[in-house]
Amino acid sequence: MRAWLVCLLLVLAAACGKKPADSGTAGSGAPPTDDEAAREQARFDAERRPDKVVEAMGIKPGSVVADIGAGSGLLTVHLARAVAPNGTVVATDVDGAVLELLGQRLKAAGLSNVVKTRVVGADTPGLEPNTYDAILLAEVDHYITDAPAWLREASKALKPGGKIVISNRIYHKAQSMASAKKAGLVLLSETAPVPTHFIAVFGVPESK
Repeated sequence: MRAWLVCLLLVLAAACGKKPADSGTAGSGAPPTDDEAAREQARFDAERRPDKVVEAMGIKPGSVVADIGAGSGLLTVHLARAVAPNGTVVATDVDGAVLELLGQRLKAAGLSNVVKTRVVGADTPGLEPNTYDAILLAEVDHYITDAPAWLREASKALKPGGKIVISNRIYHKAQSMASAKKAGLVLLSETAPVPTHFIAVFGVPESK
C-alpha cells in the first residue's frame, strides 16, 4: 500500500512539474509572436490615435525627428512611416534592452533604415544641436527630474521653426504646460484626440 502511494505521488509530481513548460511559449521573457505584436500595435493605435500625433508634429518625408523615451516603438513606427524614405527618426531611451525590441518592430515593418536608436541619460536629451524638425515626448516628460531645464537644452537641438511636442495623459497636463512655460517655450496648438490624452505643440521664440 505504501509503495503504491509513493508511486502515485511521484507520478503526480512529475505531471505538475511539466505544467508550466507546457502552458505556452509566450511566458515571461519570451519575445512576442508576430500575431501578438500585431494585436499590441492595433490596440495602441486604437487607444492612442498616433496618426493625430504625427499630424500635430507636422512632419513629412525627409523630416528629422527625435522620439524621446521611445520604448518598444509603438509610436516610433508611425513617425518612421511619416518621414520615410529619406527622413530620420532618432529614437532614444534610457534602457538599451527595450530599444532592441524597438529594432525588431522596425525590422518587421521594413523601416530599420529610417530609425537610429540611442541610449541616453535619464535627464539629458542627448541630441545634436540645430538638427531636428520636431522633438516628441510621449508619456515621458513627467519622469524628467528637471523638465524645464531639459526642455531648454532640447530646444537647442531644433532647426529654426522646429517644434517640441508633448503628448501625455490628461492628469499630467498642468505639469507639462507649466514646465514648457518655465522653459520659455511658446504654445502653438493643443488638442485632445482621445479622452485620456492631450497633445501640445510648442515653438521656440526667435530670440532663443
